[in-house]
Amino acid sequence: MVVAETAKSYYNNNNIKGAVMVELKVRKFGNSLGVVLPKEVISRLNTQDGAPLYLTEAPDGGYRLVPYDPDFETKMAKAEDIMRRYRDTLHVLAQ
Repeated sequence: MVVAETAKSYYNNNNIKGAVMVELKVRKFGNSLGVVLPKEVISRLNTQDGAPLYLTEAPDGGYRLVPYDPDFETKMAKAEDIMRRYRDTLHVLAQ
């Protein structure tokens, strides 16, 4: 697996001019396969042991590894819409 640097994340891609490429080796961990992230990748992702990372498909056919839930913004927009529409009801329920 080859990983390339973008502004917010690292993701698998064939070749991006000027991008930093980090080679990862797939290893066996018990009955699973995994990769060990180098210190510079961990630092760039701003993550730590036990923290969740999200692997999503990128539009170019590769993969993107990010430290945040990519669907979170959509979920929060829906929650804010509900809170705005039902503000009075939620205020009464909070008492």
